[in-house]
Amino acid sequence: MTDVTKITSGSLIAADKVNGTDVYNPTGDKLGTVDDIMLDKKSGQAIYAVMSFGGFLGMGEKQYPLPWSALTYDETKGGFVVNVDKKRLENAPTIDEEDFVWTPDYGRSVDKYYGAPTYW
Repeated sequence: MTDVTKITSGSLIAADKVNGTDVYNPTGDKLGTVDDIMLDKKSGQAIYAVMSFGGFLGMGEKQYPLPWSALTYDETKGGFVVNVDKKRLENAPTIDEEDFVWTPDYGRSVDKYYGAPTYW
């Protein structure tokens, strides 16, 4: 049986290979890394990447949902690029509250923040 986690050719990649991928802004500054992917249960499409950003040595990092449509893959960087600078990212929506619940209104606010078409 083929191990799909080893397939990374063409435009397809196994989800576990995306986790840990670096995220940059257009000027090349590393913003963080992808921690997870949020998928639509019915279509299987990636809707959000959850990126960790900030902190020092893993302390104080926050998790930021990024609309998948706002990301582009840059082969030269080996990572994703999102059009946001570090200062703007510091004020972006996060999902760090212990009792966080994702609602359609929250999803729309994330999409609006990044100027992405809304999933909701």
